[in-house]
Amino acid sequence: MLVHDNKKSHILIATEIDKEFQRLKEALKPNRVVGFISEKFLLEDAKAVIAEAYISESQTKYIVMGAYEFHPVSQNSLLKVLEEPPPHIEFIIISPTKSILLPTVRSRLPIVQGETIRETIHLDLNLARVDYAQIFAFLKEHARVKKSEAKMILQALYFRATVVDMLILSSSQLDNFDKAYRLLELNARPQSVLAMIIMSFVRER
Repeated sequence: MLVHDNKKSHILIATEIDKEFQRLKEALKPNRVVGFISEKFLLEDAKAVIAEAYISESQTKYIVMGAYEFHPVSQNSLLKVLEEPPPHIEFIIISPTKSILLPTVRSRLPIVQGETIRETIHLDLNLARVDYAQIFAFLKEHARVKKSEAKMILQALYFRATVVDMLILSSSQLDNFDKAYRLLELNARPQSVLAMIIMSFVRER
């Protein structure tokens, strides 16, 4: 975990966004905490954040942005205010993974690790020995996942493969993980993206 002053602006990587927002509100008392929490953080959300930031404050105010998806346009519109925040304003961004945040956003704020998918999703799969029956069952179980959930499952699969099963991923498998995130951003069918990742562990054996 990155060590820094948690009362300064930062990015918090956490799966349970609502839970983390409630925790922050308690931890930051008696300061004012204004939350913009949603499934998707869009341009109109960014405009509302900027408007709130420029409301004059005599004491520190925390503006918390939390979402499972941050639209690139909305992120770009925040760059100036993140770089030069108004007096007494601190920003906290809660995201399930840093990969959905633009490098320009990540470069402006320190990143802190909160509760992540490793603690909240358990995958009962040994990717070193996964077979077609297990793959079929896995895909059936996750047939209706949303894009944001699929991204978290990808994280869990990567953690399972590299840390739990201690596999050394091939270059093609690593490329597949990167490709999977891009496909989800392009609104590819989540089940198809997960199938691509799981199948790569069968083909590599």
